[in-house]
Amino acid sequence: MKPMIAVLIAAALTLAGCNTMEGFGQDVQKAGTTIEKAGSKAGN
Repeated sequence: MKPMIAVLIAAALTLAGCNTMEGFGQDVQKAGTTIEKAGSKAGN
């Protein structure tokens, strides 16, 4: 019974990871844009 639960948990985390990685990529992109804007303001 325990191995089956472990497989189900692993499958759930794998499927949830797809959405999580997409959101993570968007967050990194927003952070990069913010840093770029701050650098532009500091350079002026």
